Amino acid sequence: MIIGIPKEIKNNENRVALTPAGVAEFKKHGHRVYVQKSAGENSGFSDKDYAEAGAELLPTIEAVYDIAEMIIKVKEPIASEYPLIKKDQLLFTYFHFASSEPLTYAMMEREAVCLAYETVEKPDRSLPLLVPMSEVAGRMSIQEGAKYLEKPMKGKGILLGGVPGVAPAKVVVLGGGIVGTQAAKMAAGFGAQVTIMDVSLPRLRYLSDVMPANVTTLMSNHYNIREAIAQADLVIGAVLIPGAKAPHLITRNMLKLMAPGTVVVDVAVDQGGCIETCSPTTHENPTFIIDDIVHYCVANMPGAVPYTSTLALTNATLPYALQLANKGWKKACAENEELKKGLNVANGKIVYKGVADAWNLPFEDVETALEDLVYA
Repeated sequence: MIIGIPKEIKNNENRVALTPAGVAEFKKHGHRVYVQKSAGENSGFSDKDYAEAGAELLPTIEAVYDIAEMIIKVKEPIASEYPLIKKDQLLFTYFHFASSEPLTYAMMEREAVCLAYETVEKPDRSLPLLVPMSEVAGRMSIQEGAKYLEKPMKGKGILLGGVPGVAPAKVVVLGGGIVGTQAAKMAAGFGAQVTIMDVSLPRLRYLSDVMPANVTTLMSNHYNIREAIAQADLVIGAVLIPGAKAPHLITRNMLKLMAPGTVVVDVAVDQGGCIETCSPTTHENPTFIIDDIVHYCVANMPGAVPYTSTLALTNATLPYALQLANKGWKKACAENEELKKGLNVANGKIVYKGVADAWNLPFEDVETALEDLVYA
C-alpha cells in the first residue's frame, strides 16, 4: 500500500503521525511511504531521518494526498485539506466528528473512508489509541492549570501545592477515566487537595485504593458538582463518551458559584466540551474569560509537547496501521472488531451511531456497510 504522511497544519499542531521507526516498519512489510518535507521537524525528526528510514519525501501536502492510498494524520483535516481528499481514500487519524458538523458533511461528500483513532475499541471497552494522548492531556491539564492560576495570567494567584503554613489549592476533576486519573495523580503530586468525581462506583472504589491520601473520591451528580466547584481553585473537565458529544456538567449559570480567578481546563473540548461556556482555543491564544472565570480550552493540548506525544501516539497506532496496510481496510475491519469500531464514515455514509446522533443524520450499521462494500 502507498502511505502518505502530510505535515499537520492545524494551528500550533507540532506532532507528526509517524516516526522514522514507523516508516522502517512499513518498509519491512513492503509498503511505500511518502512523507511531506519538514513534517517531523517540530517533533524532533528531520527529513534526513525519514529518508534514511526509507521514506520518499514530497515537497507539498497536495503531492502527498494525491499519491497516497492511506493518509495517516494526527488531527482531523481542516477546511483547506477537504478538496485534497479523494473518493475511497483511507484516512486514519483523530476525527472527533461529534464536535464538528462541517467536517462530518465534508468527509461524507468526499466519500472518504474515515477510521477514527478515538473510537477504536478493545473488548474491555478501553480505547487504545485515545489512551496515550489522554495520558498526556491529563498530565498537561494540571501543568497548564497551575500556570493560569498565577495572577499575571488572571488567575487567583494561588500556588497549587501551597507552602508550609498555607493551604494548597483545591482541584476538582470531573471524570475518573484516563484523563481524570492522570490529572488527579499530577495534581496530588504537586501537593494540591484533589477531589475526583465519577458516576461509576466501582471506578471510584478503584481510585480510592490507588490514589494518595490527598485525593478524595466523590460520586458525580448535579448536587455534588455544584458543591465541589464552589470551593475549587482549578476544575478539570475530563468526561468522555466515545464518539459522541460530551455532556455539559457545568452550565453557564453555574459559573457564578465559582470565585473570580478560578481556572477551568476542559480537556473534553474536542468532543464538544463538558463545560458549557468552553469553546476550542489554540496554543497561540489558549484562554478566555467569562464571568471572571479563566477558561483554558486548547483542543490539541499534546501538540505542545510533540516529541513525547509523537512517540506515544506512534507506539499505539502503528500496529493497527500495519494491519490496515497489510490487509486493506475492508479485510482488516472485517477481521478485527477493534478496527471495525473505528470506522465512522464509509462510502459517503455514517457508520458510527454517536456521530449520526450528534447531527441527526442517517446511520448505517457498520456490518451492513462492510458487507455492501466487500461484495460491491
